[in-house]
Amino acid sequence: MPECIGVRFDNGSKLHYVEARSQVPPINQLCVVSTRRGLELATVRTSLEDQYRPSGHFVREAFEDDVEVYEKLKDKAEELKWFLKARARQANLPVKIVRLEFNLEESLLVVHYSAKDMLDLRPFIRELLNYTAARIEFHNVGPRDEVTMIGALGMCGTGTCSSTWLQGFATVGIRMAREQQLPLNPEKISGPCGRLMCCLQFEHDMYLELLDEMPRRGTKACHEHSGTCGRIVKLYPIKQSVEIESERGIHEFPLKELNFVNALPQTKHSYSHDEFEEFEELAPSNAPSLLEELEQLSEALDQLDFERDPFAEELLEDAEGFEDLEEGELDELMEADLLENGLNELEEL
Repeated sequence: MPECIGVRFDNGSKLHYVEARSQVPPINQLCVVSTRRGLELATVRTSLEDQYRPSGHFVREAFEDDVEVYEKLKDKAEELKWFLKARARQANLPVKIVRLEFNLEESLLVVHYSAKDMLDLRPFIRELLNYTAARIEFHNVGPRDEVTMIGALGMCGTGTCSSTWLQGFATVGIRMAREQQLPLNPEKISGPCGRLMCCLQFEHDMYLELLDEMPRRGTKACHEHSGTCGRIVKLYPIKQSVEIESERGIHEFPLKELNFVNALPQTKHSYSHDEFEEFEELAPSNAPSLLEELEQLSEALDQLDFERDPFAEELLEDAEGFEDLEEGELDELMEADLLENGLNELEEL
């Protein structure tokens, strides 16, 4: 297994490991490395580590001449980027030129662009050959890679994770936002790239652990001290409290001060006879109707895969009775964002 050092190029935060056999440069030292693209300038970020597949070789520490050549080629690539932007605008091509990069030998020019459809960019190659003799490669990048290369500010006020330290993109789903009790507003849970924020996954496992100890929304509960009874409409996993909607309004109570009439867990569960008897002791005078409702709900829960989507029961309640509406009435209701989102997610199930 070869010994490698981790280096970072200026087009993102990802570390690339290159083989370093004899000389080990200090951290933050500029160096010249050899990759499949030729000689490139990079910054040393780690000491020696064992890696299975190095992406290049360490050549030497960078000289002043190397830095001057790099800066000169960087300025030239920036000029060519704006040249291509103008040409794309003239040709009415639906393409966004993101970044151009030369290697230190000026033998390769990589054009990073963003486009939804396949485009014929061969006219651009002929245009560029008038200004450089380098071999030209076009790479279509996604929205997240685009932000990684350009850099942007996140909602937290600092640089985006992808452009500062993140080493890869994990799968982020809308369910993570729901389980963290975040508003399903694209402007609040999306990053500069227009995709869901990468940071939604960082604390997701902790939220799942906290939610396992909490009832589901829609559970009927009573507060021990005030006597307030109603349905749980919002969860606060960090504070371990909930909001209860009752005839007196909406109030927040600590979880440990509540008694639950039909405690719906976050995961799939079948209720036993003993559990029904416990519910009967907690229930008020209309306990039989509540238990019948609980039995029906338990059967519905067993028919759905709640391990796959723990919010399926909530979506089912939102969509209840839609099939009996007339077409015009349904269109009016679809104008409400909550109902529209509920139907869309219900169809996915």
